[in-house]
Amino acid sequence: MSSVAFETQRAALADVVAIPVTPFAEDGSVDQTAHRALLRRLLDGGIRTLTPNGNTGEFYALTPQERQLVTESTLDEAGERATVLVGVGHDVPTAVASARHARERGAHMVMVHQPVHPYVAQSGWVDYHRVIAESVPELGVVPYVRNAQLAGARLAELADACPNVIGVKYAVPDAAKFAAFARDAGLDRFVWVAGLAEPYAPSYFSAGATGFTSGLVNVAPAVSLNMIEALRSGDYPAAMKVWEQIRRFEELRAANGSADNVTVVKEALAALGLCRRDVRPPSRQLPEEERAEVAAIAAGWSI
Repeated sequence: MSSVAFETQRAALADVVAIPVTPFAEDGSVDQTAHRALLRRLLDGGIRTLTPNGNTGEFYALTPQERQLVTESTLDEAGERATVLVGVGHDVPTAVASARHARERGAHMVMVHQPVHPYVAQSGWVDYHRVIAESVPELGVVPYVRNAQLAGARLAELADACPNVIGVKYAVPDAAKFAAFARDAGLDRFVWVAGLAEPYAPSYFSAGATGFTSGLVNVAPAVSLNMIEALRSGDYPAAMKVWEQIRRFEELRAANGSADNVTVVKEALAALGLCRRDVRPPSRQLPEEERAEVAAIAAGWSI
């Protein structure tokens, strides 16, 4: 399949790539009603790219059946309004089965989570992604790179074998390393998505990114859209005004090795009455004394 066939998918990556939360009901199950309402809120807020089963969606805490449910609900709500990039991962057969399920249900792309394994060889990284990408040649494939050791040349090698590898979610917290990796892989060959969200978006855009992922977007879609509009126009002072606005919220999410990354987002949504604050272990709910600060930030954005 030629790269021309992936133009829609490439455009969707060069945008705010929303990572929706997975809300839970009081009994601990996925709250399907709240989930769909949150998806509609994103779509109504102007978001056009959705990633079910991302890390903000607590991918690793969901069962295989729940991941399928989240995929299906997202595709159903998105309809023709958004491009859907389904998160897949774990062992190779599980990732391939998830990618094929996404394809059968009408997804446009899959994002392949960083392999969770203590021993990752660079050539093994290529092999892992190649098997998944070859199983769904009709879908765009987006590796999620969190490994600072990975060389850009390895991504080029993967794409030589699999032309449906069209974009990268780059989440190594080092803007200089990102700039080098992108150029070693092929700056114009892939769509580069800043995978560490709004705090890193200005620096990564200056080095060649054209999209960024967001968990904050669950709370305030307009804030994320303001940032990408500023970045697209090259107005870095305006983008940094948004950066200042979201700084404290994102610092709370990033503290202690991102222990409360999802927790803070769900706390803000709970403060707005949009879903319960529940998260699954190994995440935890926010301590009482920190809830008021998150609620105040969320309330300020919704004015």
